Amino acid sequence: MEAEAARLETEPPYDLSTLDGDPNGLPLVVRPGGEPSLARLCGWLAAHADWVQERLARHGAILFRGFAVGGAEDFERLARAIDDDLKNEYLGTSPRDALTKYVFSASELPPFFPIPQHCEMSFVADPPRRVFFSCLLEPQAGGGETPLVDYRKVWRDMDPIVRQRFVDGGIRIVRNYAGPSGGSKLDLWKLKRWDEMFLTTDKDAVEAKCREQGFEPIWTGDDGLRIVSTQPVFRDHPVTGERVWHNHTATFHLSAAPGEYRRIHAMRPTLKNFALLQFARAMVALQRATRSPDEQSMHCTYIDGTEIPDADMEHVREITWRHLVVYPWQLGDVVAIDNHSVAHGRLPYAGPRKVAVCWA
Repeated sequence: MEAEAARLETEPPYDLSTLDGDPNGLPLVVRPGGEPSLARLCGWLAAHADWVQERLARHGAILFRGFAVGGAEDFERLARAIDDDLKNEYLGTSPRDALTKYVFSASELPPFFPIPQHCEMSFVADPPRRVFFSCLLEPQAGGGETPLVDYRKVWRDMDPIVRQRFVDGGIRIVRNYAGPSGGSKLDLWKLKRWDEMFLTTDKDAVEAKCREQGFEPIWTGDDGLRIVSTQPVFRDHPVTGERVWHNHTATFHLSAAPGEYRRIHAMRPTLKNFALLQFARAMVALQRATRSPDEQSMHCTYIDGTEIPDADMEHVREITWRHLVVYPWQLGDVVAIDNHSVAHGRLPYAGPRKVAVCWA
């Protein structure tokens, strides 16, 4: 009886499973198994923080499915039950719309555009420790999943020779932002404006924020801003000490779009995906022929400026997709991700879809 009482104090009164049957699989799925009360769930999570943190470190993510999450406010409430220190400063590249002070649309990029796997804001000085997503409107036409990948496994499974090249070289990230005037409307790779990212037109304030994050700001023609930053390709998990592939190379490297579309077409061989693959290949070839590496909207090289071979990036994608966990969104789903170890992305979709994000 005492053992059973101790178990009930530490195990949640919910159904626990994983998508693949592995007891340590990604993600851990928590279902109500009865009354789907959000208030009860939030109360239990807040009272058992050690259990939550241990499971996040072990599995990498927890998917809460079947609870009464009715909108952005409910989503924020559940996220705060896990980590109440939510942030709203976003120095990433995806356009986002605010839904509350701390909850945003996950991305306003066109639905046909894939978002490769990445840990949230891995290029800033202190990346978020947690990132949360919630499905507020599930796609009816298919697609639109938010895949997860355990980057600890990616690090372990990489070819040691390729991995060592990344370790020795480090990465240099270049991002080019148009100014308040908006820049060219013909650039399909164009990022949001620098005043949208930094929420100011004060260049001194922008430069101060860049220095705080370890970015080098370079003002370019037409009031543009080039941001250059360098970093290792890995971080060590702060709890487990495991080495993690933790960077944005798969997102920022010029080969990203055709590399992703090739695998998406293999997964879903439609005429549309084939056409998008050919278009991406042609556009990347044009970008390379007409712009230097530092003039690309976003790109990454080794720290000394040497190009990272496409073959090495293909190897990274191959290992990443080998460990890709893809599951369809259901209305009200909330996934809490250990951003120290697990990457997320987005597969293309058609029709209405609404996924929200917040982070801590």
